[in-house]
Amino acid sequence: MESQDKLFILWTSGEKLTFDEMVFMYAYNSMKHQWWKEITLIIWGAATDLAGKDTSVQHKLKKMHDAGIEITACKACADDLKYTETLEKLGIEVKYWGTPLTEVLKSDAKLITI
Repeated sequence: MESQDKLFILWTSGEKLTFDEMVFMYAYNSMKHQWWKEITLIIWGAATDLAGKDTSVQHKLKKMHDAGIEITACKACADDLKYTETLEKLGIEVKYWGTPLTEVLKSDAKLITI
């Protein structure tokens, strides 16, 4: 897939309003309306805490996954915050993202950081 058709969203904000009104809204509608062919949501930092404990956020993450959005989380953050098992049970891939994020940044890939 060409990088112009793939979007990465690096979600680091722990604010629920930011998740609801930007991350979820844009990613979900982007997939629904085929603005992008592939979308990967990367959960990192404070977003890990929100995703791990808020059931309404978890419901929306499942909806995003069911729409075809790849959802993954930083393993170091998930381990530190004790949410690795919770995220994995939600079907979220938990992996170390330092090297892959660096590759995304060095490429021509599209990245939104929130």
